[in-house]
Amino acid sequence: MANSDIEKYGLIGKNIVYSFSKQYFTDKFKQENLPNFSYENFDIQDINQLQSVVSETIYLKGLNVTIPFKESVFPFLDKINKKALVIGAVNTIKITKNKKLKGYNTDYYGFKKSIKPYLKSHHKNALILGTGGASKAIAYVLHELNIEYKFVSRTPSINQFSYEELDAKIFSAFTIIINCTPVGTYPNHSEYPALPYSFFTAQHLAFDLIYNPAETLFLQKAKEFQAETLNGYQMLVFQAEKAWEIWNK
Repeated sequence: MANSDIEKYGLIGKNIVYSFSKQYFTDKFKQENLPNFSYENFDIQDINQLQSVVSETIYLKGLNVTIPFKESVFPFLDKINKKALVIGAVNTIKITKNKKLKGYNTDYYGFKKSIKPYLKSHHKNALILGTGGASKAIAYVLHELNIEYKFVSRTPSINQFSYEELDAKIFSAFTIIINCTPVGTYPNHSEYPALPYSFFTAQHLAFDLIYNPAETLFLQKAKEFQAETLNGYQMLVFQAEKAWEIWNK
């Protein structure tokens, strides 16, 4: 087998045993008859370990980036795509033959493609739960879609809500609620964001970026009050395919 036929990809993150990406790309390579392609998890505790991952993994062509490194990865990149720079978070890295790293954001693409079919005329304002790297891509998309948004945080800064502030008036004005926190992710599926769920209505769209479990308690509780619900699976599929396109262009 020629060296040029070998291609490796992977995911960097912390505690990523549950990862969607590895299974998705392993299945994709099998279905598309790409036996010389592989995808593995690089479970690191510190972003500084990225350098050894890149230098020690031969034939490494691309990486996905997940929690908690979507922002802290910036100093390790040689180039950053303009959109990723504006968003302020990177979740895809293309690695050149001479080991140069270019960062992209495909979360925004995946989120936009997955939420658009569910948007209705009354969806004019959104609450974004969490302020990490994923939330930045979501905010970027909402701005593009002319949807006003506010962040909700356990430690709110200016122009952000605390969870304690959320009341019927706020819920009536903000009919899209998007969970960008890891709260409720497997194996901690008995957890959920501290919201006043009784204020959800049939006018609300509850979107959880989490995909495992398929229906988090956040979504279950919102659905009890007739909210439309959507998990993060399709978003991940769209962003994964966009990453594949970037690695191979």
